[in-house]
Amino acid sequence: MTEQIEQTLMKSSRKRRIAAIFIDHSVMSFLMVSIIFIIMGPNFMDEKNQDSMTTIMLLVMIPGFIIYFAKDSIKGISVGRWIMGIMIRNETDFKTTPSFWKMFIRNLFIIIWPIEFIVLAAGNDKKRIGDIVTKTIVIKNPNKPKRLPRIITLIGLGAVFFSFTFLFTGSAMKSSDAYKVAIQNIEANKEIIEETGGITGYGMMPAGNVSITNGQGQVQLQIKVIGNIKSLKVSLYLEKEPNGQWKLIEMNK
Repeated sequence: MTEQIEQTLMKSSRKRRIAAIFIDHSVMSFLMVSIIFIIMGPNFMDEKNQDSMTTIMLLVMIPGFIIYFAKDSIKGISVGRWIMGIMIRNETDFKTTPSFWKMFIRNLFIIIWPIEFIVLAAGNDKKRIGDIVTKTIVIKNPNKPKRLPRIITLIGLGAVFFSFTFLFTGSAMKSSDAYKVAIQNIEANKEIIEETGGITGYGMMPAGNVSITNGQGQVQLQIKVIGNIKSLKVSLYLEKEPNGQWKLIEMNK
């Protein structure tokens, strides 16, 4: 009876568990996407790279998902659980760590995450299906690090994510054929040249989106044009046919 009361007191809250799941998912997704982008390089948006990108995605995602399902294998603590100060233990003895395969099977149920989330949120025992099947329990870590290192780690992960996204996405966009055609049209526009007093450069990060399907593409861009007299924000819309070149459809400033 005393042991049951102690387990109840040590059980992790749903909020901490959900936060840990979100952090783990974000970290693992970011790692897989980053590896794909780094392998492909900044030219990954080019049409000729689409088949290569699909192959590389498969090669990265298969081992990536295996690592994801095994993420709690070291002492029952993943990155998210370390930050949130919780860990996984055996239900029958919360002082022992479940085996590697038990952890792996437990995480396989993340595939049906909507159902897992409902069960976790609605159940009185604060368990998801993976916990019930493998007879595991998520408890507070009695030896969790101090709060400051965990907060710094969380902020650091966020900073790395946004920095990589900003820099790589900007580099990829500028390396695309659509961006190059857009710049050519901007530099050929006499009104823009006169209003800026001559173009001296462009903004670091163009805004917009690119869609390419079966060789047919549409792109919307907003590019900051830096001039001698003043700077402008120019909006462009371009299209391309399969095996064709990007063509300017509309440009506004």
